Amino acid sequence: MNPLHGPLARYAERLHRAAGDDHHVTSPLGAWLLLALTGTAASGDDRRALAEALGTDVEQAAATARALLETPHPLVASASAVWERRPFDGLARWRAGLPRRTATGPLPGAAALDAWAREHTAGLIDRFPVEVTPQTLLVLASALATRLSWADPFEVTEAAGLGAGSAWAGRLRRALRTPQWGHDCAIANTARAGEVAVHAAPARPVAEGDGAGMLVVSVAAAPEVAAGDVLAAAQELAVAAATGAIPGRRSLFDLPLGDTPLWSLSERPTRTFAADGREEQATAVLPCWAVQSTHDLSGAGFGFDAAARALGTLIDAPLPAYEVRQTAVARFGRFGFEAAALTGMAMAVALPPEGVARIAELRFGHPYAVVAVATDDAGGPWHGVPVYSAWVAEPAELPESELADPPTDW
Repeated sequence: MNPLHGPLARYAERLHRAAGDDHHVTSPLGAWLLLALTGTAASGDDRRALAEALGTDVEQAAATARALLETPHPLVASASAVWERRPFDGLARWRAGLPRRTATGPLPGAAALDAWAREHTAGLIDRFPVEVTPQTLLVLASALATRLSWADPFEVTEAAGLGAGSAWAGRLRRALRTPQWGHDCAIANTARAGEVAVHAAPARPVAEGDGAGMLVVSVAAAPEVAAGDVLAAAQELAVAAATGAIPGRRSLFDLPLGDTPLWSLSERPTRTFAADGREEQATAVLPCWAVQSTHDLSGAGFGFDAAARALGTLIDAPLPAYEVRQTAVARFGRFGFEAAALTGMAMAVALPPEGVARIAELRFGHPYAVVAVATDDAGGPWHGVPVYSAWVAEPAELPESELADPPTDW
């Protein structure tokens, strides 16, 4: 088993517990990655607190985060960033150990942060999740985005197929039915959620013969089972299904015939090549769904309090104010699945140190010169060549036509 599975499952349980059982989506991995990047900046009690939140040694967590971010999965676009109000000398060693693809540099403005959000979430998230103010010293971010097509699309069926006892069946007209081939449907027994219905749909590979893929696993338990227990069971089943087989799979011949809130089990004569003459067939009916959520991860339990203290010590702000928020979106439909998560952390001081600001407003109120110079980042022959020059001695009134928005061909 991948050593990340246990720590990530425990982190996911804390995150989902805080989100409650309302309709929501989150990326425990997105938050965990951002926390893992901060671990090596910590020492003493903060380092121990981060290790506890991460569920593993901070060096191991940092190495895992580095491996994931430096070699992104073909179906999971990933990015990370660290921006500073000014280059802090205390962060130099920590900064040097960040993944190679991590963006660094001066703290961008709000519009640039929103553009970064759109670029690195395939346009699914258009706003950066934390606010940057004049007091903000440091911003960290992680982004994950997925947009995939099913290897075998769903068929369309009546929503009544969701079951006579389903409230959704009365609210919806149509639902999704699994195709004849390609999806895996099972009834499985789990420690946390009891007997559950399981559906697994594989993504279409990016390229023929490419071993990288994605499996989207849905798990339903009896209505009285707590959401946290179903989510924990789903984590375990999804990892197992993606790396081997669904554990605890029940034979349909070991279950009683009839209807339950989770399935309808019937029997009929058939011709089959099964060795014992007993053939098992399973299909599934699911609704389409879409969700957008925002989670505040600033509270205790997620580890970012220790991360803020550790980074604050390195930038001479030992007790910084901080905010950590994650925006996540997802949509599950007939032809595919898309999701994105952006986790942002901003650290600020209550007031910047005392200083002096000298402000200039330049005024071109008398004759002045203008020179237009060609540039070429590749260093070609035009680079630095003045092309036009002027001496402005007669100003002109702003034309009425330029009071409105510019024409599209301007």
